[in-house]
Amino acid sequence: MIQRKQTVFLLLALAVIIVCLCLPLGAIEPKGMGASALFYNVGLYVNGGYQIHPVLFVDLVIVGALTLVCIPLFKKRKMQMRICVANILLTLVWYGYYAFSVLHAFQGMGTFHPRFAGCLPLVALILFVLAYRGIKADEELVRSMDRIR
Repeated sequence: MIQRKQTVFLLLALAVIIVCLCLPLGAIEPKGMGASALFYNVGLYVNGGYQIHPVLFVDLVIVGALTLVCIPLFKKRKMQMRICVANILLTLVWYGYYAFSVLHAFQGMGTFHPRFAGCLPLVALILFVLAYRGIKADEELVRSMDRIR
């Protein structure tokens, strides 16, 4: 199972998602006086308290859970490919909501400064695409072997 390159890609994507869940996605510097806020997947951390906006968090938890389910399904390649496509779509939804939050929801609060963790789902997205291509190559190899018999 671990010898397959797509399994390694899926494990790396899972690790990247877990790291992204723990790190701040950005900081919001207020326009006037006040304390700056950190933007996490769970929500905003302002003045020692959280303002919860769990959409990004729930999306990444679902992606992580699907990735964890996908890894042992190495004998069911079609199901693995479907889960990879679902993960790709959910990661794109994550970026859509992230962009909406930055451009519209936090605009009145101050200036948004992105952090490193904002690019981690993009790394996971690339790893999902690579895993999908590897799974598809395995499926084509198995089908070509069935034709020879």
